[in-house]
Amino acid sequence: MTDSGWSSWPAPAKINLFLRITGRRSDGYHCLQTVFQLLEWGDTVHLRLRLDGRITRTAPVGYDLPESQDITVRAAKALQAAADCPLGAEIAIDKQIPLGGGFGGGSSDAATVLCALNSLWRLDFSVTRLAEIGLALGADVPVFVHGQNAWAEGVGEQLTPIKLPQAWFLLIDSGVHVPTAELFQSPQLTRDQKLVKIAGYVSGSLLDNAFEPVVRALQPRIDSVFTAMEGFGKVALTGTGGGCFLRFDSKEAALEAQARLPEGYRSWVVSSAPESTLLQALRSARHESIT
Repeated sequence: MTDSGWSSWPAPAKINLFLRITGRRSDGYHCLQTVFQLLEWGDTVHLRLRLDGRITRTAPVGYDLPESQDITVRAAKALQAAADCPLGAEIAIDKQIPLGGGFGGGSSDAATVLCALNSLWRLDFSVTRLAEIGLALGADVPVFVHGQNAWAEGVGEQLTPIKLPQAWFLLIDSGVHVPTAELFQSPQLTRDQKLVKIAGYVSGSLLDNAFEPVVRALQPRIDSVFTAMEGFGKVALTGTGGGCFLRFDSKEAALEAQARLPEGYRSWVVSSAPESTLLQALRSARHESIT
């Protein structure tokens, strides 16, 4: 906690090493299989306690999402209601993760708000309870609450922790916001892909993303990334967004590929994370409160 009353908490990005659609439930939701890889890079969430119970947000430049639609505000209010907590909070976010890129920015920010306010408000909610609250906000929120690289099934909420090898990734922001609902409704989307078993999955290997052919057909700018970078390795789509990535064994190889990226695309070279940087921050906060 700083002298100004603000505390800062990491909200790490993720990528999906693969994403398959294996069926459809009776309620219309699609059954998925994916692996979430957490990254040593992301947003920073700043929080300051309020005694009047209000939840407010200080929006950074270029972050024009209405407060009523902001998932971090909704997360704080959901936790406040679940705990019947009289305290409030002011929220500010340093955005690094591009909006709509499929790198999990909004979900990670929401998870950080849930976990950090659980600590700051001294609620002592379990990780399971926080993940339940998070699931109502978005299917990707629970993986960030648990803070482990994970094999995921169901709609993405059935998580099994998985160990992944250290790697470097070149993340590419196409600048294209892909409407998720439109993708799920596409007649070109394959919805009955073969199930992959954890035992048969080579840790860290990049398999297919069910949305890739649909996205590439709809968005020439994203297709151009695949064409331009295919000589450096397998180009992959992450989630259902417009973001792409390549996996490398070394930082040097990732930087070399980044230097060949066509102009007009934002990109980052980042490391994989064995666990969420948020977990580390929460452990440190608990240690400081004890000592």
